[in-house]
Amino acid sequence: MQRKAYVPGLAALLVTLVAGCTSGTGGDGSDIDAKAGVPTTTTAPPGKYRTLREPCGSVEPATLRDLLPGVAQLPEEQREKAYKGTAAVTYDTDRRVGCAWAADSPDASHNLVIDVERVVSYDPAVSDADKAQEVYAKKEDGAALPPPAAAGSEDAAADGDDADPSGSPSPGKTPNAATTPPGLQPRLLDDLGDAAFVDDVYAASGSAAKRRTVSVVFRTSNVVVTVRYAEQPAHSTTVPDSKELQEKARGLARKLADQLNE
Repeated sequence: MQRKAYVPGLAALLVTLVAGCTSGTGGDGSDIDAKAGVPTTTTAPPGKYRTLREPCGSVEPATLRDLLPGVAQLPEEQREKAYKGTAAVTYDTDRRVGCAWAADSPDASHNLVIDVERVVSYDPAVSDADKAQEVYAKKEDGAALPPPAAAGSEDAAADGDDADPSGSPSPGKTPNAATTPPGLQPRLLDDLGDAAFVDDVYAASGSAAKRRTVSVVFRTSNVVVTVRYAEQPAHSTTVPDSKELQEKARGLARKLADQLNE
């Protein structure tokens, strides 16, 4: 009977290879926990919104007639053109869109601007919604709202605190203490989107008459919307009604928020 040759060196090599496969040592010499498996990278979820609506057609004619009373006095052809608005020039309408309207009347001129931005995060660890919150926060900081202790949310502002309702205004802003009723000063809003605020600025616009501009900014998921509504009276002694402008701007903002949820 012929015996098979026994090679001691080969046996030792097999033992070494088996030991290496079970020791959990990578080919580059680094230790790898066999139970942990291959490391995975957690990617933040994408934003809720992937496209944007055409903004000039997002405002109903009835709403425009209310916001731009001077348009009703124009000839039909001019009236239709005014209601269509002017679309903002953007390079990617899936990322940012806007529209503007203007109307003059014997009593006052009105301007309405809508800006809608869909925010995308290019950091896989940061969600689109979180990135949008950063964009919104910069707008809120730029509005120079009163500190929470002075104004707080909308409910706190409604208490009619006698503190300075304008806080520390940004350059070019006029404190609104004398022209903005208590409860209507710039403040946070808790009934619109995921975060929102209203700003109210009463300032000179280059003429004897002063312009009041109300801005409502809100964030819903990864979209940030700005509604800016302004009125400039024809007479310097007339002060635009802060309550009326804020109600109209907030009403339009709520309609735009509802459209985003459709």
